[in-house]
Order: sequence, then C-alpha cells, then structure tokens
Amino acid sequence: MNIERVSTEAQIETVAALAHEIWNQHFIPIIGKAQVDYMLEKFQSKKAISEQIENGYSYYLLKAGDEYVGYTGVCPKEDGLFLSKLYIRASQRGKGLGREAIEFLGELAGRKGLSKITLTVNKNNTDSIKAYEKLGFANLGVFVQDIGSGFVMDDYKMEKVVRRKELC
Repeated sequence: MNIERVSTEAQIETVAALAHEIWNQHFIPIIGKAQVDYMLEKFQSKKAISEQIENGYSYYLLKAGDEYVGYTGVCPKEDGLFLSKLYIRASQRGKGLGREAIEFLGELAGRKGLSKITLTVNKNNTDSIKAYEKLGFANLGVFVQDIGSGFVMDDYKMEKVVRRKELC
C-alpha cells in the first residue's frame, strides 16, 4: 500500500468522494442517513477538509495498486496524535490495510515526539472497535459529544501507546 499526503485540490476531492462512498455504506446502519448526511457536510465535505488542513490536520490517501481505497486524517493533540479519521472501502477491509495505516501513523507520531495515538469510535461500530483492540488500542471509556442540529457522537475513546523516536 502507498500512503500519499493530501496537498492538492484534486486529492481533497478524492477524500471527499471516498468519504461519501464509505460513510453511506458503513454508517447508515449505525447512526442513520440523516446523521450521516449532516456529518459528511460538516466534517467531510471539500470545504470542511480544506479548513481542517488549514488548521493543522494532515490527511493521507491510502492507495492499493492504482486505486485509492481509503484515507486517514490526524492532528497533534496534547502529547498524542489524534486519529480523527481512518476509513477503508468495504471491499478492501480485512486485507491488513488498517494495520499498515496504524503502523505508519505510529511512526509519524514517534517522529513528532508524541507518545500515543488517540481516537474516538462509535459505540455501535463493533467491527472497528474489535480491529482497534487487535491493533493494540485500549478502550478508555465513553465519550459523548454534541455536534449540533440535535445529533451527538456516542463514542468510546481509545488510545495506543507508541514509541517516541530519540532525537540525537
């Protein structure tokens, strides 16, 4: 798998298109279409992604062969790397791509002198929770956040300790 840092308008459009595809397939059964539509517009539209990048987020496209199969979005937060987004097309899940992405992010965090990767995951997203646990994340408990328009994110907060790179 190749991992490409998102820096162009075309790449941002690719991320937004992947978000629309993956979220509609994966999250409608978990949170419903109305909340998916709201969250895609608020957090994963081209405009929202561009603003996040301007405010310190880094996005990466995941590419298998000549096809973009997913993406991830991260930002430094306190002494850790906050994994805001890791989404992979349904047809590509179970092939080790998530593991490769987490390994890449662990190395990135270590190079930045950060000691952990944190994330939030919907409490009903059981397959993702199991995958994160298999990859060494610990469940730190419930994290509920009001995101507006009557919607909440009803999540677990998870954390994985990573090794900091020694600076010489």
